[in-house]
Amino acid sequence: MTRRHDPERRRRIIDAAIRVVGRKGIAGLSHRSVAAEADVPLGSTTYHFATLDELLVAALRQAGEGFAKVVAAYPALSDPDADLPGELARVLGAWLAGDRTGVELEYELYLAALRRPALRPVAAEWAQGVGALLADRTDPVTARALVAVLDGICLQVLLTDTPYDEEYAKEVLARVVRAGR
Repeated sequence: MTRRHDPERRRRIIDAAIRVVGRKGIAGLSHRSVAAEADVPLGSTTYHFATLDELLVAALRQAGEGFAKVVAAYPALSDPDADLPGELARVLGAWLAGDRTGVELEYELYLAALRRPALRPVAAEWAQGVGALLADRTDPVTARALVAVLDGICLQVLLTDTPYDEEYAKEVLARVVRAGR
C-alpha cells in the first residue's frame, strides 16, 4: 500500500479539534471525534497527538493566534504617543465583536488549564506575550495588571451575556495605567 503524503494533516486535525470543542466542549473531545471531524483515520490523530492533552495544547496555541491577530491589527499599541487605555479598549471591542464562538472557544481552552496542567504553560505564554507587549508601554507590574483586567472584562462579557462597554473598559484600564505611574 502506498503511503499518501499529506503535509496538512496535522493542521487539519488541530482545526477539527477546535471545531469539536466549539460544538461539544472539551468533554466532547476524543481522538475518535476529531478523526471523524477531520475525515482522517483514527490512527492519524494518535500518530500526531499521542494524548488528548497534546492535542489540546496544539489547539490552544492555534486558538490563541486569534487574539494575536487582532492585536497585530492595532499598531498604535506600540506607539508611545497613542492613548494606551483607549487602544486596548478598542482592541478588546474588536475581538469581542468578532466571531463570538471563536472567543468563547479560546477562553474555554484557556480555562481548561485549571484542570489540565499540560495546558498551563500555553495559557501562561498567552498572558506573558500580551504582558510583554504592554510592558514596552508601561512597566512589568502594570502590564500584568492590564492583562488581568482584560481577562476579567472578557470573562464578564462572555459569562453574563452583557454587551461590551468600551467606555467602561477604557476608564478601568486608564485607572490601572495611572496607578502604575
